[in-house]
Amino acid sequence: MLILTLELPALPAQELIANPALPSAPVDRNQLRLYFTLRLKLWDNRIPLTVFVLPDDHPLHEQFAKSVLGLFPYQLRQVWDRQLFSGTGQTPITVNSEQDMIERVANTPGAIGYAASGVSHPQVQTLEIR
Repeated sequence: MLILTLELPALPAQELIANPALPSAPVDRNQLRLYFTLRLKLWDNRIPLTVFVLPDDHPLHEQFAKSVLGLFPYQLRQVWDRQLFSGTGQTPITVNSEQDMIERVANTPGAIGYAASGVSHPQVQTLEIR
C-alpha cells in the first residue's frame, strides 16, 4: 500500500501596513472590516482612506481576508462589486505584488494594505490590530 502525504507551504502571518503619516493608533477588527469593505472612507482625523489589495486569488490576500477580516475573499468581492455596480462606491486599488503594495502605501497619504510579517518594511508603518 502506498500512502502519499501532501505538505503545503506555510503562509507567513500578515500585518496591517499604513502610510507613515497616519497616526499609529491600534485598529480594531470591526473598524478594519469597515475600512476594507470601503464603508468608512475617512480616518478618524478626516484624512481620506485609500485601500490597496492583492488579487482575489493571491495566497496572502486569501489569508488576510480569512484570518484578519474574518471574511472569505469572494465575500469581499461581492461587497465591492455591489458598491461599484450600484454607483454607491468604488473598489480598492488592486496591485500585482506585495512589493508594489508596500511602495504604493508608502507613497499614498491615508493608505492601508497588508504584507507578510517577519519582513522589515521600513517605508511603511505597521498598525496593531485589536
